Amino acid sequence: MPNELIFIMTVLIYLGSVLVLYKLYGKNGLYAFAVFGTLLGNIAVCKCVDIFGLSTTAGNVLYASTFLVTDILSEKYGKKAASRAVAYSFSIMVLWLFGTQLILLFTPNANDYISESLQVVFGLVPRITIASLAGFVCSQNIDVFLYHYIWKKTGDNSSKLWLRNNGSTLTSQAIDTVIFTTLAFWGVYPTNVFMSILLTTYLFKAVVALLDTPFIYLARRIEPIGEGEETEKTGWKKHTQGAAIQ
Repeated sequence: MPNELIFIMTVLIYLGSVLVLYKLYGKNGLYAFAVFGTLLGNIAVCKCVDIFGLSTTAGNVLYASTFLVTDILSEKYGKKAASRAVAYSFSIMVLWLFGTQLILLFTPNANDYISESLQVVFGLVPRITIASLAGFVCSQNIDVFLYHYIWKKTGDNSSKLWLRNNGSTLTSQAIDTVIFTTLAFWGVYPTNVFMSILLTTYLFKAVVALLDTPFIYLARRIEPIGEGEETEKTGWKKHTQGAAIQ
């Protein structure tokens, strides 16, 4: 199967999964995807692929999808909820970093057949995860800040939803790409390959950011199962109207 087709499939699958999890589990579903996306993205980013003739990594779509999560949380629940997703993902990534290294400390026995493969994959985890942590914390917090800054300037209306979604995500993705790519791959690849990965990584993340616009419009209309009755009791309608200033 060509990489281009796989790329299109992953965009639809991951962005669609965000909406499905949100419909089924509400905020908890979004938090779950944020953690899932950052963890698997740290492994997938180690694989270099060619898509449409451009060299990039396999984790771009998955990682970029996490920005849809924080934007939905910002849109529906406010700044604190979006920041909580960043905190959850950061905490789990730290545990992931220590957990993978602890696994490598075990001495395999004579029946083991996977230890060398784990060494190859998890051996890259410290540098990749530290780079990811730095890029993630900076970019996601900037994304949340810019989303609400644009919201304050444009007001709470669906006609400007595309602006706060794309404006915040495209900017924060650029910051994340520079930080992560530099810390993770500088010196690992020749300079020309490194620059190619940096530029194409942002290009594909930007494409995903633009493609996720219809998904956030759909998310604005979604009422998670079981959340309607609960939010009526807790005054969610009033909360969402004031979410931009939280």
